[in-house]
Amino acid sequence: MNDSSWGAPPSAGFRGPGGQGTSPGYGWVAAPSSAGPAHEVGEAAQTRPMPTVPHAGGGDSGEAADRDRGAARLSGPLFRDEREPQPGPRQPAGRQPTPPDPASADGGVRGTGAGQGKKSAGRNLRAAIGVGIGLGVIIVASLFIYKPVFVGVVAVAVVVGLWELTSRLAERKDIRVPLVPLAVGGVAMIVAGYVRGAQGAVVAVALTALAVLVWRMTEPPDNYLRDVTAGVFAAFYVPFLATFVALMLDTEDGPWRVLTFLLLTVVSDTGAYAVGWRFGKHPLAPRISPGKTREGLLGAVTFAMVAGALCMQYLIDDGVWWQGLLLGFAVAVSATLGDLGESMIKRDLGIKDMGKLLPGHGGIMDRLDSLLPTAPVVWLLLVIFVGGG
Repeated sequence: MNDSSWGAPPSAGFRGPGGQGTSPGYGWVAAPSSAGPAHEVGEAAQTRPMPTVPHAGGGDSGEAADRDRGAARLSGPLFRDEREPQPGPRQPAGRQPTPPDPASADGGVRGTGAGQGKKSAGRNLRAAIGVGIGLGVIIVASLFIYKPVFVGVVAVAVVVGLWELTSRLAERKDIRVPLVPLAVGGVAMIVAGYVRGAQGAVVAVALTALAVLVWRMTEPPDNYLRDVTAGVFAAFYVPFLATFVALMLDTEDGPWRVLTFLLLTVVSDTGAYAVGWRFGKHPLAPRISPGKTREGLLGAVTFAMVAGALCMQYLIDDGVWWQGLLLGFAVAVSATLGDLGESMIKRDLGIKDMGKLLPGHGGIMDRLDSLLPTAPVVWLLLVIFVGGG
């Protein structure tokens, strides 16, 4: 906010044309005192022109009469050849100047650091870090101690994510997606992918879509097509994409593949956030997510490629470092697109977060947004580079 927006500009007052009126000088009038209203002597602080009425006794007697009535005193020069002081920005009476908002200097682009003003993280970092560490401990422990427990963790995350998505659709768009067949079918997809592989997952997806169509038939036919379309979309968006995590796990070095997938996605998000917050100036997609910057995307790519090279070289059997560079680049792109995709959904729904379950993060879907589209990308590239295991 610049200085000119703090109060009325100098042009708000009326200046009579030169040579008109009886007063010898036309200057700015100070704020009226409580003794009485200001009379139209000189240049009164008003919002529209007012006609000047000559005083009966001339300029001096008019000024004396004004003083007797307690009117505002003149503040301009008494003679026309004197230099008139330039008035500064005027502040309405009783209002304190509002200091400029640092966030407004960068056009409201926050979070990843676009702009020059004081930068804000846009969330509770302490809570976000604590929740992230807690989730990481649970995931890693279940992943390496007993793989079926990790499958259960993925299934729970899918069900909660479906609940958040369908709840927001009902609240904001009045779209009634049947949650029960989606939740049951989502768990079936994860388990079938882990036990029966890709073929089992495909069958589970087909049966889930059919269950959504049939379940919705128990309600009135109004908006049937809209509701079942949203249901099929939810089935593919959340549980189907999560099934590729179970497919990665169902290999000899499955835990290390899943760990690589998780590490690269987290490193990509962290690199985008850190670099964008510190150096971000150019918005990446301002109409979708104003907080994301091109510098942040470059940070995501750099961090993910370095982490990918290390993971492929030391964590994946028969992996080579240059394969990790390609894998890291692909993860950075897919994670960014996934984040932008969910931002589009939230903008369409008019919400900031999908839920409030995770302090500092939002909802489960706000953490799955970059993981879900990245899972099939990592699964496919690992199959190409080192085989299906």
